[in-house]
Amino acid sequence: MGCSVEDVTAAVRAAAEKVIAHRDELVELDRVIGDGDHGENLHRGFTAVLAKLDGGGFDSPAAVLKVTATTLISTVGGAAGPLYGTAFLRSATALGNVSEVDGRQVVAALEAALEGVVARGKAAPGDKTMVDALTPAVAAARSTVDAGVAEVLMAAADAAEQGAAATVPLVARKGRASYLGERSAGHLDPGARSTAVLLRALAEATRQ
Repeated sequence: MGCSVEDVTAAVRAAAEKVIAHRDELVELDRVIGDGDHGENLHRGFTAVLAKLDGGGFDSPAAVLKVTATTLISTVGGAAGPLYGTAFLRSATALGNVSEVDGRQVVAALEAALEGVVARGKAAPGDKTMVDALTPAVAAARSTVDAGVAEVLMAAADAAEQGAAATVPLVARKGRASYLGERSAGHLDPGARSTAVLLRALAEATRQ
């Protein structure tokens, strides 16, 4: 059974609420190796997303993702807005006009999100960015492509959390953290962490 417009709306809402709840953690992670604004920026952006979702009136799962994308792009400062906005926008495009989303379409959406983030941020695995969480997430999702939506997202979330944890010893090669050089090693990347938080929330919401 696929996920309807209502299911997708509920999942994005749950993800937004979870990211908002992790504001302080993300602020602290970014304070150590970045500008310190990642948590605050995402808090502001996803609070705006919740307000948009309250308006309802979405005619497709893609429409939910598209309004999420445009809201994040217009309200989130720093690099996170364009990157997360691009991820959601590419995902929306991948879904097209389907009325229900199945496991294969989730994989396609995640693949499109990763492609968009890489194109926008010019980052590769190992650069200590959200790509380090998203790349293994997509690989794990592909391996469960014939499973249901929740199973695909659970596999993606598990891999994203492992990928985020693996950023700790890395030396940042992109973003503000790269200015620190070797001193960026030993710290969890905030973008990878927020990616893992988001995917875990989506997975748990679709498993309900």
